Amino acid sequence: MAGLEEDNLWVADLKNALLDECSATDIYCICKGKPLPDYLRADVWQICLDVRDKGSQLDHFNEIFDLPNQTILREDCTNFVSKLGNDDEDKIQVISDLESIVTFYCKSRNKSYSRNNGWIEMLLPILTLKMPKATTYNIFEAIHDTFIPQSSGKDDNAFHILRLLLLYHDPELCSFLDTKKIVPGAYCLKWFQSLFASTCNLEVVINMWDYYFQQSDPFFIFFLSLIMIINARDQIISMKNENNEKITQCLSNMPLGLEANDVPDFCSLAQYYALKTPSSFKNELMQTIYNGQIESSILVSQALCLPVSVQELVENIAKDTSNIDAVRFFLVDCRPVEHYNAGHLPTAFHLDCNLMLQEPTSFATAVQGLLSAQKQALAHNSNAGGEHLCFLGSGRNEEDQYTHMVVASFLQKHTQYVSLLTGGYLALHDYFSDNLNFLQEHNPKNCIVCAPNYIKSQGQINLKSGHSTDLLGKISAAMKSKSAEVTGKLIDYIVNPNNSPIQERHVSSSDKIGKRYRDVAPVFSIDDDHDNIATLQQIEDQEQHEIVQINSYINRPDVLQHFSCQELIVLREIGGGGKGTAEVIVRRPLSAIVKITARKRHPELITFKYGVPDGEQLKISDMDRFLIPNAELATKAISDQILRQLKTKETS
Repeated sequence: MAGLEEDNLWVADLKNALLDECSATDIYCICKGKPLPDYLRADVWQICLDVRDKGSQLDHFNEIFDLPNQTILREDCTNFVSKLGNDDEDKIQVISDLESIVTFYCKSRNKSYSRNNGWIEMLLPILTLKMPKATTYNIFEAIHDTFIPQSSGKDDNAFHILRLLLLYHDPELCSFLDTKKIVPGAYCLKWFQSLFASTCNLEVVINMWDYYFQQSDPFFIFFLSLIMIINARDQIISMKNENNEKITQCLSNMPLGLEANDVPDFCSLAQYYALKTPSSFKNELMQTIYNGQIESSILVSQALCLPVSVQELVENIAKDTSNIDAVRFFLVDCRPVEHYNAGHLPTAFHLDCNLMLQEPTSFATAVQGLLSAQKQALAHNSNAGGEHLCFLGSGRNEEDQYTHMVVASFLQKHTQYVSLLTGGYLALHDYFSDNLNFLQEHNPKNCIVCAPNYIKSQGQINLKSGHSTDLLGKISAAMKSKSAEVTGKLIDYIVNPNNSPIQERHVSSSDKIGKRYRDVAPVFSIDDDHDNIATLQQIEDQEQHEIVQINSYINRPDVLQHFSCQELIVLREIGGGGKGTAEVIVRRPLSAIVKITARKRHPELITFKYGVPDGEQLKISDMDRFLIPNAELATKAISDQILRQLKTKETS
């Protein structure tokens, strides 16, 4: 009894609101998305669509029916109305109204009518309101202009966005459909063209539109479609042995299974997914989707994953963490370590993308550390914590090609909630241009924005020209193709990682084993190493330092010998002298050492160089330098151990 009184109460409130000036927001606050009473629907739809006081546009129609395909339009109207079951007199009137409305819309908007474009089906729910023809036209025009994406076919930009949303929420299902080469436009074109009017029964469509128009959100069609696909995931994946046509047909027919009492839960679930999705992509793509701006749409088809704006990221960091349903980002900074050390957001977790190619094992360990840090941040309700991974690159192609490879590796593992910051660090720096103090450890000398001419001698990267001579340069030629081609290769890597050319370019300690030191200069040599030690910057990641007891550490079974030396990069004592505690700054596998050099005038100054052979030359990727009092003994011990490793692997 109480439930009936409550229902009557909101209906009474709605009636009163309709008597006054009210908006779609007012109506939603009263109705909360509930199906509307039949006798109030016409008024509510007109208010939500902002056509309540709009005059008759059909007064401008000259009643001349001369479209190039007028005959096809008349046939479609006749065939459609014949299925409605009205008496003959009503059918003639409905056919006439349909043809007049569509003809005038085509003429006034300079559009062409095409068969199965969803327009006639979309008019049926409006006709049930039994309003004057002029009002029916106004509602049809408002729905088409506001809620129907400006589509040019099944490969339209709107369907690229739907795929990105599916990739974000259900990467496994998206990967399955990508493998089958089934694009969203192949099965949901009719959903978008008619707001499901072509694929759902009439009662379902009317109830769905009640909720839809109260929301006043054109993008809601994307989340309704997303739920339709995700709800069918088990059925679709179970069809892995079926042909593409059968899977596509199954997906296309999913809306037919909806019943009227399913609509509230269906719409509520779509609203929940909308809340669990970054929102900035909607603002950035609104004009693209609904106004057909081709220049912007090109970027959508090339997107590797869902884009997130700098503004949304920054505002997200400042949000209250108590709302568990809101999107919370875990920011992953994938720039090279020297870029990260020259300025970053205080909540960013650093994951050096170069490790993926140089040291895959170390990269895998770093990823595990990332996931562990994310879990801990969530457990402590930290501002840096969030389920949603937002990756940040530099904003420049020479570095971001590797950032995209890292993102692709997460997507290939079906990681949920993966996004990429639009514009990368360049956009972030520009956002804080008036207050760069917000960037932690910002160093104008080394910042790629503040000092574009700065040359990082250690990595041999010219930040002005963008040319690189480090290890990663070996694949630069393959990655300098058009953005669309690169994205295509990365998507192929996500779907078929074993066939990817990217994977073949990973460098590991086992690559070219047994040949690393043949036909090249000796591992240890005395020469004039002219690098200026004062220019070598110490690269440290404070969050990754490991604290150890020196006495215990040097007695480990894997430590063959130890030497007292002046530390530059690898191991640093904490506090005073003696065997107290120390920080492990860098770990280097012996197999990565390709050259050990000493200076003639300073034989105790030893440089360890790392890299791989490149033809007759060595490709040096990094180096460490030490002042070792007993340098000859130290370098001999290390050289001997390297040779033992090589012999062991050659004989195994």
